[in-house]
Amino acid sequence: MKKLRFAVIGTGFWAKYQIPAWLEIDGVELVALYNRTLHKAEALAKQFKVPRVYGDIDALFAQEELDFIDIITDVDTHVYFTQKAAEKGVAVICQKPMAPTFNEAKAMLEFCESHHSPLFIHENFRWQVPIRELKQALDSGEIGTVFKARVSFCSAFPVFDNQPFLAGLEHFILTDIGSHVLDICRFLFGEAESLYALTKRVNPRIKGEDVANVLMEMENGVHCFVEMSYASILEKEAFPQTLILVEGTLGSAHLSNDFVLKITTKEGTFTEKIYPEMYPWLDPEYAVVHSSIVDCNEDILSGLQGGPCETTGADNLKTVALVWGAYESAKTGAVVRF
Repeated sequence: MKKLRFAVIGTGFWAKYQIPAWLEIDGVELVALYNRTLHKAEALAKQFKVPRVYGDIDALFAQEELDFIDIITDVDTHVYFTQKAAEKGVAVICQKPMAPTFNEAKAMLEFCESHHSPLFIHENFRWQVPIRELKQALDSGEIGTVFKARVSFCSAFPVFDNQPFLAGLEHFILTDIGSHVLDICRFLFGEAESLYALTKRVNPRIKGEDVANVLMEMENGVHCFVEMSYASILEKEAFPQTLILVEGTLGSAHLSNDFVLKITTKEGTFTEKIYPEMYPWLDPEYAVVHSSIVDCNEDILSGLQGGPCETTGADNLKTVALVWGAYESAKTGAVVRF
């Protein structure tokens, strides 16, 4: 099978990890980089030996034969670049969040469908090795029928140091982290029937909310409580791990700090440590996240080649609906039903 040719759109913080993750995979060829500030693209192209760079998106599409693009830019540009690619019949991979609003995300998906341009969202958290292992444990039936879960991403990590633009977002933690952890909930427990949310801004130097708590009732009856915070000074800093406690009729499954998975039944507790693959290019502080980029890219490549894929645009739109449903609930004080 021939290699699929692609370009990366945006050469900021995450491109430094997305690109080497692609280079771990057979079947793709990175032929060009685009960035509106050309010298940034040139520096990254030199680092990863990418042959061509562009500062003009129209020139990129005019001069390159592409099978897909990977958009790694601020959310406000996602719709624009997606439409540019779809008009050329080029498949699109886009970072989360898909778009600035639910309606724009829906329109973005519909635009791609009308132009027969496949859309994939790079939702990598569900591809973290500990999350996949937890899913296998739940599917095995060892803890029985799940009835309750707590999903936690609470931290004091200085996220604004390496991504300062986050401090200026009107909508912050639900779009940034909520996009990830609410998607994890869908992956583990299925679709939500209703949710109720509360949000708060603790850090006075940012514009958006840095704390959010969401209670969902899933279609299968599971009660799922999701807590997110970048204002939590805890005994043990967990960033960037998602900690999860699942209770079932025969026991419980607990994914705790440092990738420890504990399965407890009446027979006792079985403990396993699950480590991400430590690629040489990843940042050890982000290891569980960066490692999962490779697995997510492999899944998307399967979709590009006509095979199965989890993180399609159509699937991720359901996560986007949860994010904006949570904002609606926090604003109105009402339960949102789906």
